[in-house]
Amino acid sequence: MKGLLLAFVLAATPIAAQDVVDCDWQSQARNLAEPWAENSAVFAEGQVRVAKLDTVEPAAGGFHLLVLSPPAGELGDRQCKVITWNGIGFATIEFGALESAYDPAIGLMFSVPVRVSEGADFTNPAMLQFSLNQETGEIGTNVQLGRE
Repeated sequence: MKGLLLAFVLAATPIAAQDVVDCDWQSQARNLAEPWAENSAVFAEGQVRVAKLDTVEPAAGGFHLLVLSPPAGELGDRQCKVITWNGIGFATIEFGALESAYDPAIGLMFSVPVRVSEGADFTNPAMLQFSLNQETGEIGTNVQLGRE
């Protein structure tokens, strides 16, 4: 976990094509990647859930990450966010390699290998790192190309 924190703090040359958006069509239940038990994880005593989404198309970018987390809305529901790449999605997300850590100064921190589309015929390995402040709901992201 110290390696995750160090990588997060020392992240070099982040690429700014990743987006954090409110839940929309990507977050429909039918897009939860199968098998659910292997593509979803809970953190913070069940208050935070991260899940892999597979929208099938476009083939070079059909994967996204769903983040359900505090703060709660007026009805007690968690905020719902989707982390995606360049408006279309990631080419792959290696959800089984998802790592997490916690730092009181940052919040929950996550790291997961992904591949990003660099055109119709090429994908690039990358490392997606994101942090979650449960008090404010802010999600910060960083993608490092060429990292697995």
